[in-house]
Amino acid sequence: MEVLIQLALSGILLGGVYALGAMGLNLIFGVAKVVNFAHGEFLMIGMYAAFWLWKLAGLDPYWGAPLIFLAGAAIGVAFYLGLIRYTIYRSEMTQVFATLGLSLVLQNLALMLFSADYLTVQVFEPARESIALFGGHVSSTRLVSFLFAMAAMALTMLFIKRTYMGKAIEAVSQDLSAARLVGININKTLAVAFALGIGLTTLAGGVLIPSFYAYPSVGSSFVLISFVVVVLGGLGNVAGTLAGGIILGLIETFVGYLEPDLKEATHFVLLILLLSFLPNGLFGVKGAEKEGLK
Repeated sequence: MEVLIQLALSGILLGGVYALGAMGLNLIFGVAKVVNFAHGEFLMIGMYAAFWLWKLAGLDPYWGAPLIFLAGAAIGVAFYLGLIRYTIYRSEMTQVFATLGLSLVLQNLALMLFSADYLTVQVFEPARESIALFGGHVSSTRLVSFLFAMAAMALTMLFIKRTYMGKAIEAVSQDLSAARLVGININKTLAVAFALGIGLTTLAGGVLIPSFYAYPSVGSSFVLISFVVVVLGGLGNVAGTLAGGIILGLIETFVGYLEPDLKEATHFVLLILLLSFLPNGLFGVKGAEKEGLK
C-alpha cells in the first residue's frame, strides 16, 4: 500500500508539470489552430534561461519564474509576428514545415552556444530534498514545481475567463469571423495568445530544470509528452490538459516502476492508441482538430 501511495504521489506531481508544459501547446492550437512542432524547443529555452539566471545571478528557477515567463512572452510575440502571421492562413503542411524548421534551427543554435553538456540546477540541500506527504515521501523540487504549475494554470484560466483580452481569445478560438465582425482586433488577440502560450511553455521549462537536465535536444522528448497530454485531454480543451497531464504522469510512473525499459515507449504507445481509438481525447470536442481559421 505504501508503494502505491508513493507511486501515485510521484505520478500526480510529475503530471502537473507535464500539464503546464502542454498547456501552451493546447492554448495556441485552440486559438490559432496551429500545431507548433517547435514547442519543445521553447521549453528548452526556458530551461536554459533558468540555468543561466541561477549560474550568473544566483537566482533559483522559482524566484526567476516571472522573468522567464516575461522573456517567453516576448519570444511568443516575435514568433507570431515573424513566422506564424505569414503561415497561419496557409495549408497545415506549410505550418508543420515552418515550425519544424524553426525547431531544428533552435536546437542547433543551442548546440553552438551551450555545447551538448547536460546542465541542471540544485535548488534544495540534499537533507531537504525529500519531504513526507500523505504517507509517502516526495521530492521537494517536484512538489514546488507542481505548485507552480497549478498556480500558473489557475491564473491563466482566470485571465481567460475574467479579462476582456481573455474573452477575446475565447471568441477568436470559437469563431474568428464572428469575432472580427464584433470589432475584435484579430492580430492583437493572436499575438497575446502566442505570448501567453509560449510564456507558459518557457515557464514550464524553468520549473522543470531542478528535476531534469537541460541539453540542446531535450525538447524532442518533451514535445512528444506534450502531444500525448494534449490528445489525451482533448485538442483545444485547455482545462482538459491538467487531467491529461496527471493521467500520463500516473501511467508513466507505474509503468516505470513495473518495467523501467518500457517507460519511454509508453508515450508512443499511448499516442498511437489515442489517435486510433480516441482521437477527440477524454474531454475534447468532436471535430475540434478539423476546425480552421476562416
